[in-house]
Amino acid sequence: QVQLVESGGGLVQAGGSLRLSCAASGSIFSINAMGWYRQAPGKQRELVASITNGGSPNYADSVKGRFTISRDNAKNTGYLQMNGLKPEDAGVYYCNAKIASGGLGSRYYWGQGTQVTVSS
Repeated sequence: QVQLVESGGGLVQAGGSLRLSCAASGSIFSINAMGWYRQAPGKQRELVASITNGGSPNYADSVKGRFTISRDNAKNTGYLQMNGLKPEDAGVYYCNAKIASGGLGSRYYWGQGTQVTVSS
């Protein structure tokens, strides 16, 4: 069984930084794309950043130049470095990954989410 576990969320002042991690575990053959989404109260979940298995990143316009997505394929772990945080960056951040595993083929998995709070 495959699991994604996020960590690194917390409370930070505006202008501060956080680094989120997403660790995949279980019977994993390969991890294709990985992405970070966030959901603020009363709003839809939105894509913040994604990265291909080759390491090519893609960012939402609202976070370009402030956030950096990366991955360590040897550790089956993805990261989101968030600098220059703004109050509008607050929300629950979810990791998403397309994973090929034994028994279920290739499918998308979600983590449980980690809360990011930014005080002004």
